[in-house]
Amino acid sequence: MQLPSLKTENAKPKTAVKRTVTARIPTADGVFCLHHFRSEWDDKNHLALVIGDTEGEDLLVRIHSECFTGDVLGSQRCDCGEQLTQAIAAIAAEGRGALIYLRQEGRGIGLEEKLRAYNLQDEGYDTVDANLLLGHQADERDYTAAALILQALSVRSVRLLTNNPAKIEGLAALGIAVQERIPLQTPSNPESRAYLEAKAARMRHIIQLNGQSQPDGQPDPAEGYRPQLEGLRARMEGHSHVCAPFVTLSYAQSLDGCLTTRQGTSYPISAPASLTMTHSLRAAHSAILVGIGTVLADDPALTVRLVPGDSPRPVVVDSHLRTPPNARLLAGPQAAWIATTAAGAESPRRQVLAEAGARIVVLPADGSGRVDLAALLGWLGSEGIRSLMVEGGARILTEFLERGLANFAVITIAPVFLGGYQLIQSTRAMEEGRFVAPRLHNVQQVQLMGDTVLWGEFEKKMASNGRPST
Repeated sequence: MQLPSLKTENAKPKTAVKRTVTARIPTADGVFCLHHFRSEWDDKNHLALVIGDTEGEDLLVRIHSECFTGDVLGSQRCDCGEQLTQAIAAIAAEGRGALIYLRQEGRGIGLEEKLRAYNLQDEGYDTVDANLLLGHQADERDYTAAALILQALSVRSVRLLTNNPAKIEGLAALGIAVQERIPLQTPSNPESRAYLEAKAARMRHIIQLNGQSQPDGQPDPAEGYRPQLEGLRARMEGHSHVCAPFVTLSYAQSLDGCLTTRQGTSYPISAPASLTMTHSLRAAHSAILVGIGTVLADDPALTVRLVPGDSPRPVVVDSHLRTPPNARLLAGPQAAWIATTAAGAESPRRQVLAEAGARIVVLPADGSGRVDLAALLGWLGSEGIRSLMVEGGARILTEFLERGLANFAVITIAPVFLGGYQLIQSTRAMEEGRFVAPRLHNVQQVQLMGDTVLWGEFEKKMASNGRPST
């Protein structure tokens, strides 16, 4: 595999990479394929973590240089580990993308020299001067192997997850077109702030540190939702309904009102910044609810990974107890609650799910034989749940809207037409003309990397809440 535009000024005539083996890698974010490459360019082994079909244009890509201290040990001296986590989650959410993991530790100087540089930083030198004092360049990384691997994966252009303009320039010089730069912003801490400041001031990295604005004085567009999130937190804290939690509906739809291309499938449509916003919303709520259809189609983890914060309690509405015992939400840090009916509780799967860590809650059924959501909200309130985020799917969202059970909505509208599975599903109330279309008030609009996010509150109307059966 040759790169036609590759320059060999460093007298390295070999410009090939060879894929030696590929294996399936299931992760908390999804199932990937891990490709191992041997590079003749630098005589190193590199990796490509891939999901979906990589051939073609505009592939979401992260080129990540190895950082043992950050990636493996979770060191707070840098932002590498957090960026790696964010990138994998964003690529998984897109359903198509690649993370190229280059074995060039310490911006190319190696782990041993990086540790020496750390010691110099502890003496007061910044990350650039520390490298220079050791006889190295500020950044000795080379992206030739990454370009070769992308070419081997039949990638023609990328949308690059990076804060580093030099990475974009390096790829472009090697014939890989970068159509869009997508930032990877992580919060600084007392250990990393000086390091990040040096990267921004001396290495052109586009970084917004905590409490700082963009260079033009404007807030970071990738975090433009922060004021709305704080407003939502204030609403939840002031919620006085003692019988039920404050309910926020959160979902992403296309311009034509579709959640996915067809029922029972997952089709990610929102931008990475919107995904980060969703994780911020999760961290703001004490519980998160989905229907069994979402569990079967997406197998979501429902955890908080892209921002600091605790993961909410997962709640599944599963009237017939179809939740798989190996569902990812059952392996999360919070024990999952599965709401079912008396008929569903008779399933032989009940004991299996209980052994997998789930708490089975038996609730009254509504007229259609499904879990009564008002009764579920009443039970959650009795368990001390003060705020509930509802992420889907379409039937659950429709019922919350129809019955007036939601207090607030955060709706992400992606600039795409799907012509697929619509959000609003037909119900008996709609067919009989009894459905009153809910309307949002005090709506605020936020732009996140092309997505439009609407934040608004529903009329203050809540249905009466029941209690569960035992």
